Amino acid sequence: MTVFEVWAPEKTPRLLVAGEERAMEAGESGWWRLDVPGAGPGDDYAFLLPDFPTPLPDPRSPWQPDGVHGPSRVYDHAEFAWTDQGWSGRQLPGSVLYELHIGTFTPEGTFDAAVERLDHLVELGVDLVELLPVNAFNGTYNWGYDGVCWYAPQETYGGPDGLKRFVDAAHAKGLGVVLDVVYNHFGPSGAYAPMFAPYLSTGSNTWGSSLNLDGPESDSVRRYIADSVLMWLRDYHVDGLRLDAVHALHDEGAVHLLELLAVEVESLAAHVRRPLTLIAESDLNDAKLITPREAGGYGLHAQWDDDVHHALHALLTGERQGYYGDFGSLDCLRTVLEGAFFHAGTWSSFRGRRHGRPVDRQRTAGHRFVAFLQNHDQIGNRAIGDRLTASLSPGLLKVGATLLLTSPFTPMLFMGEEWAATSPWQFFTSHPEPDLAAAVQTGRRREFARHGWDEADVPDPQDPATFERSKLDWSEPEKPGHAEILDLYKRLIKVRRAVPDLTDPWLSDVEVWHGDQHVVIRRGSYVVVANLAGVEQTVSVRSPVRSVLFTTEPGVVVQRDRLVLPAESAAVVAVR
Repeated sequence: MTVFEVWAPEKTPRLLVAGEERAMEAGESGWWRLDVPGAGPGDDYAFLLPDFPTPLPDPRSPWQPDGVHGPSRVYDHAEFAWTDQGWSGRQLPGSVLYELHIGTFTPEGTFDAAVERLDHLVELGVDLVELLPVNAFNGTYNWGYDGVCWYAPQETYGGPDGLKRFVDAAHAKGLGVVLDVVYNHFGPSGAYAPMFAPYLSTGSNTWGSSLNLDGPESDSVRRYIADSVLMWLRDYHVDGLRLDAVHALHDEGAVHLLELLAVEVESLAAHVRRPLTLIAESDLNDAKLITPREAGGYGLHAQWDDDVHHALHALLTGERQGYYGDFGSLDCLRTVLEGAFFHAGTWSSFRGRRHGRPVDRQRTAGHRFVAFLQNHDQIGNRAIGDRLTASLSPGLLKVGATLLLTSPFTPMLFMGEEWAATSPWQFFTSHPEPDLAAAVQTGRRREFARHGWDEADVPDPQDPATFERSKLDWSEPEKPGHAEILDLYKRLIKVRRAVPDLTDPWLSDVEVWHGDQHVVIRRGSYVVVANLAGVEQTVSVRSPVRSVLFTTEPGVVVQRDRLVLPAESAAVVAVR
């Protein structure tokens, strides 16, 4: 017997299962339910609403084998044979994250194909694998941020069992899994939940209508999101979630949705006896998100730090357009390495106002900030999706990696970064509806034109070639140049793990100074030195050097309390 339930407070839904329409029984708070003897896992079902003749999938569908417009399918989480009973989890502090997109990580673009590449990640030295959104979306391939079924893994990736096989295999190899999830909007096609109930508010954000988090009937909408969060962590054994663009979650309630999620995830972590992590993406530059609830914050564990990226990117590339306008100086780099945010109650020329607030360096640990040289947004939201590989010399690529992986933050790599992949990562969609496809094509080109890009250079998101170009080339890691970068990343991660001072997250213990195209970062008894110039430089580290732990290039010379660094190189040394 299977119990079918759906929330439809102003509708009278009917259940369609086994080719038969059935009336449902009204319950409390707008819920309808029906016990169906004989129905079970593998059976397809849908709901009929009185004002819409087409059968609709379940807003809480666990499985959409025929895509987001097809019927839902009953799925029993208890039937999967997990082998990770001994898994004790991975905490965020001290870890290295690796962001990947299932559809472009391998030629096949599936969970099972990604499993075959996990050994590469183990050898690299990462701890947590972060998957871009995998919940069901319109079409066959997509970045994942247009998802509409928040409980069902995408079928073209491998569906529910495929995701579980990936998580189970990752745990067997000592890797935790973080899942990127989007709760700030529904995608433009296949979002049938709002036809059942008031899931949406009257407001909107950059991507569509906002969720109803604080209006009438919002308790059930909040429950819809919270139950999805708990499902990924509990039923799919995922170790953490990255919450997309939480600044777009409009909630004026006394207990913000993010605090609610933090409370319930903490309870689940206590039950499963392993760490569960919530990471926010936020444009607010406000550490309240990651401040413990006991101190008046929301209690999330970490947040992405775009300011670190902007400081590094602008410094290394010289780009100053758009939001890079305030970044790029060595003073800026010093500010973010010591204090996490550059805009901390300071003027933002891009926004035309003051932005952010300072981080308490004594009380807020650096591991709560996820930092990166590249990620899906910072590459994919460039007109041609070009990586740093296309604009930086190998020397500066190595310098950037050194500054990231010796920082006090939680470092994150984007797939292929570790071998200087040359494949772009472009914006791609596969909407089958011609009108929607045309709107995406036009909108993407106009958006880039407003930022100064030539519309003719912008790839067509709907062209299958755009998707194919974005797939990693797994022959590259063994090729000259690429193999050298890969070895550097492996050595850097080993050094980070071996030296406690380099994983020490306390910002108050970080000291940065700089000169003409060079920067020095003191981390306890160790110093990181980077020469950004195209010529050799002699740099003072202010203390006698005991030993050299790491260099990006040969030829570093120690002169008591100074280092002679080759052009575009970096080193990590122990000092007295």
